[in-house]
Amino acid sequence: MPGSTDGATRTMGALTVGALVVVTAYTVALGGNGWLWFGWVVLGLITLGMVLTHGGARP
Repeated sequence: MPGSTDGATRTMGALTVGALVVVTAYTVALGGNGWLWFGWVVLGLITLGMVLTHGGARP
């Protein structure tokens, strides 16, 4: 199906959203940590790459 994502991409998306919630909660509770946000951005870029490559791979 065009535009569908496979299980691994959905899992990465859920992990990325979950990590955003955790990093945001950490920042609110204990103050900002640049390394956490950097890690989240890297995770987000990897997830975006998976969506772009796997999302349109199936006919």
